[in-house]
Amino acid sequence: MTDQQLIDLAVKEGFCAAAVVKTEQIPFDFSFRPYCEENLCGQYGVNHSCPPGCGSCEQMKARITSKQKALVLQTVWEISDYSDAPAIKEAKGIHNRTSIALLEKLRNMGHDCFMVGASGCALCSPCTAKAGEPCRFPQLQYSCMSAYCIFVKKLCDGCGLEYDCGPGLLGFFGMIVL
Repeated sequence: MTDQQLIDLAVKEGFCAAAVVKTEQIPFDFSFRPYCEENLCGQYGVNHSCPPGCGSCEQMKARITSKQKALVLQTVWEISDYSDAPAIKEAKGIHNRTSIALLEKLRNMGHDCFMVGASGCALCSPCTAKAGEPCRFPQLQYSCMSAYCIFVKKLCDGCGLEYDCGPGLLGFFGMIVL
């Protein structure tokens, strides 16, 4: 598929915007990893897709840069209160489910690809990592942009997507790497 066909497919599947970038152009910043270690989301060490289990910063970068390009995906949500955790969780869930549907569609078309989510993997609740068991869905498991140490604002600036969507709006970002 051409880059434009990938973008058109993403929009058709429900994303408000998309862009294609070469993986070598994705801005990584390993100084973000300590934010994961602060465990504000509660997933550090108890989710296969989150640090430390997902891999080191270098391993995560190598996984992405082993592929040629990434389809950067954006959804935008109206939100009246930025501290409304249930509304934000629901929006992230929809973003990630839409990403998984696109991932599966691309795989069915013959693309070797994987997903980077808007948050850590939520396919199982609780994650089997809590019980020391292997992942039930290793082909669908996804890590978030933060776990990959991707500087999302710089990524958006570089590919022409709006990072700050304006008052009362909240944008979520993810990628399909192929």
